[in-house]
Amino acid sequence: MRKVRVDLPVNGYDITIGTGLDEELEEYTRAQRFSSKGLVVTDSNVGKIYTERVSAALQKAGVDVEFFTVQAGETSKSLEVAEKIYTRAIERGLDRHSPIFALGGGVVGDLTGFVAATYMRGVPFVQIATSLLAQVDSSVGGKVAVNHRLGKNMIGAFYQPKFVMIDLSFIETLPKREIYTGLGEIIKYGAIYDEAFFRYLEENTEKIQALAEASLEHIIGRSCEIKAEVVTQDEKENGLRRILNFGHTMAHAIEKETNYLRYNHGEAVAIGMCGAAYISREMGLLSEDDTERIVNLIKSLNLPTKADHCREEAIFESTLHDKKTVNGVVHWVLLDKIGHVSEVTEVPEETAKKCMRMILAE
Repeated sequence: MRKVRVDLPVNGYDITIGTGLDEELEEYTRAQRFSSKGLVVTDSNVGKIYTERVSAALQKAGVDVEFFTVQAGETSKSLEVAEKIYTRAIERGLDRHSPIFALGGGVVGDLTGFVAATYMRGVPFVQIATSLLAQVDSSVGGKVAVNHRLGKNMIGAFYQPKFVMIDLSFIETLPKREIYTGLGEIIKYGAIYDEAFFRYLEENTEKIQALAEASLEHIIGRSCEIKAEVVTQDEKENGLRRILNFGHTMAHAIEKETNYLRYNHGEAVAIGMCGAAYISREMGLLSEDDTERIVNLIKSLNLPTKADHCREEAIFESTLHDKKTVNGVVHWVLLDKIGHVSEVTEVPEETAKKCMRMILAE
């Protein structure tokens, strides 16, 4: 078992990584002194596999939970679905100390966290991350949100969980595509922060794809460590934390352009990282060799490097509505070498469009 501390001045918490963490979930829950009633939000895929197991651990901890199941997929991350959860929380009589648990991947975590942050102006929130993507990214750091029809994650808050549970056994039931989508965010951490970690990914692609436990624990643990280090220094994205958005400006545009149906988030991030690497190269920041290393690693871990059914102009227009766009200027996250982000963020329109064309499938 491995623990990573998100050491914030206020509301710091532990991420626990291991296999078979039912007892740890019970112990952590009991230690929080929650109210006796709680709610678990899950989705239609995860709930049917893990409801009984999680319910048993929470009941032993003294919390009587009810499960609220949403339809699996990005479309559930909406104000309409959030309102249904609020209604059930009110009907059930949840109070300000009643915990709300997210049992699922990134969509469930973001949605549940948004509800927890806003129900009664904030109730205890716990992440039980079941997808690789959620385990290494969305469950850590306290960014919670729902989507709007005009953009992804446009309505949200910074709201930290009480603790995060990452049980490696959950990965055993994931489809291969869900494994690959998590690897997209893992590649990002090496690209922006740790060249040695990036090299580990390059040299161990077979072990990673075989889900060797030691490799899994290492790549999940190191990813969480990197995110924890960044979040600890910049909890609310006033500076350093923006580096975590590498590849995401184009990714969010690709997801929007394909109605959040064609690509999983990590797949879109993989394509977006290629685009950001190309921009970095065109701006004279990133070497050709490092650009190729990024694209080749993405390919070797079975992730896409080009987007189908997307239009250059539509993607460009979508970037103008990105949360990182201020006064009409898109603040791009670019690299000057693998493991280090450049301070240059403004990119000429023609350069951006040229690199967008590079990531569009013919």
